[in-house]
Amino acid sequence: MRPTGGAATFANVTILRDPVHGDIELTREELQLVDTPEFQRLRGIKQLGFAYLVYPGATHTRFEHSIGTLHMANRMLDACNRHAARDPAGCLRVTDDERRILRIAALLHDVTHIPFGHNIEDQTGLLPRHDRPERFAAVLGDTGLGQALDRLGLRDAVLALLTGSGRPVPPFWQQIVSDTIDADLLDYLRRDAWYTGLELRYDQRVVDYFRVERSTQRLFVDCEKNGMLREDIVSELLRVLECRYHFSERVYYHHAKIAAGALVARMAELGLQHGVLTPAILQTATDESLLLMLEQAKLPDAAAAARLQRHVRRFRRRELPKRVAVLPFYLNREHQERLLGEWFAPGRESARNEWEARVAGRCRQVVGEDVDVILYCPARRMQLKESRTLVRFPGAGERTLPLDAFAAEIPRLRDLAESYPRMWKLYVFASVTDRAMRRRLQEIVMGELPAGCVNALRI
Repeated sequence: MRPTGGAATFANVTILRDPVHGDIELTREELQLVDTPEFQRLRGIKQLGFAYLVYPGATHTRFEHSIGTLHMANRMLDACNRHAARDPAGCLRVTDDERRILRIAALLHDVTHIPFGHNIEDQTGLLPRHDRPERFAAVLGDTGLGQALDRLGLRDAVLALLTGSGRPVPPFWQQIVSDTIDADLLDYLRRDAWYTGLELRYDQRVVDYFRVERSTQRLFVDCEKNGMLREDIVSELLRVLECRYHFSERVYYHHAKIAAGALVARMAELGLQHGVLTPAILQTATDESLLLMLEQAKLPDAAAAARLQRHVRRFRRRELPKRVAVLPFYLNREHQERLLGEWFAPGRESARNEWEARVAGRCRQVVGEDVDVILYCPARRMQLKESRTLVRFPGAGERTLPLDAFAAEIPRLRDLAESYPRMWKLYVFASVTDRAMRRRLQEIVMGELPAGCVNALRI
């Protein structure tokens, strides 16, 4: 990435102008990593997946988010060192060598993402998650990026930080990049607000509260002063968590985004089942190159090939599948584990495919033409949002505890913890647009789901 109109080079750093954070400095070493094919690929991976179909401005990518995460990590480290200068007995100073490793780890934290990864991995379970150690080992292995890290002598340290395996690293290294409130979250909340146009923001002052405890080398926020609780600090932490919740509610789990994700996940599933896609191909793909591969794929099975082409055409025209049934957690609490175990546990793809085919066949008899049915839901773990960020409260002595430990004393925190699971919904989508016909299909669908399941959708 050579400096152009949006970047300037001064001495040993290149300054990028970012719309969210302003000027961001990259060292020459970091620029060498940014210039590798593996990192440049992130320009083609949208940060919010299909959210642009709902919020047209949400076309930002994991490329700029990764650079923003480096910037936020650096700001957190600056805050830690300011506290260390004021309280050297209690707080640890981050060394320049550590900062070098942490900045690069923050820069590379998303490099293993595949196109539409949350749909293909987390919500459909077709592949392991992007942050598995073996995925990082592959992308940072015998690749341009891995070789660049080797030349800098940093591959082992960065891998140890990002994977939690290999040589031991201080706890705060991983907390900076992978915690409840971390550099990743602090960038993407502000970035997502900018590009969606939603007025959901936290006060940037929250970054200044982080410090590293000397005795344990753990990152924490001190919410105590003169023996009293600093309510303003607690409030700022909660504002970050509330922003995360509201984005989940309004963007990350918007029903149209879910529908598009379900459609493309089925396209990818067909490609994987028939050998035109592999995990290795996905790891080098971008959003558009994946769609083109699926568009041009020649599946050996005629019925599967026809279904794939129907899916591709609908996606290209934004003819998203319509909801026929929606089973929210709050009406189906006692059925959630069965629904997940029967159709969305690892290795249960064939059971889900059989259910969809059976229901599609019955729907075809009603509609008089081919109907594509998709059963889809988010993974349950994505609705279990813990608040693991460590804090020190009055009365806890010198102990630092997860923010969750104080949920009984903080109603806003307790409400957030209880609200996330309520966002979980199981969807049944169909390729039928006629409202009256979908009402008829709804009866078929509910008859094929376990007895007692409650549909909340009125068509």
